[in-house]
Amino acid sequence: MIPEQYFPHLQVYIISENNDPKGFGAVSEDTLEMLFVHNDARGNGLGKILYQYLHDKTGCTKVDVNEQNPQAIGFYEKMGFRKTGRSDKDGSGKDYPLIHMSL
Repeated sequence: MIPEQYFPHLQVYIISENNDPKGFGAVSEDTLEMLFVHNDARGNGLGKILYQYLHDKTGCTKVDVNEQNPQAIGFYEKMGFRKTGRSDKDGSGKDYPLIHMSL
């Protein structure tokens, strides 16, 4: 479990199969801050199920994706997101370009 003190501003959700955690997602206001599915659980639709649950529960409409992660960009495009901009640095000021996406 992820202690609330680490992510006090996030709503965190975990997806599991047979009580075995397979992934998690977190939302802050209207932004999907993170969505991760364990490598062993990928390709089974869990990411889509988790995203749809997060969207239905929170109404999130934005996500920032690492530009060097085309798999994630493709996933979000399949979920209906479109590229709306780009930043040269991530939210911490590090040289990790981000693609901004919105529904």
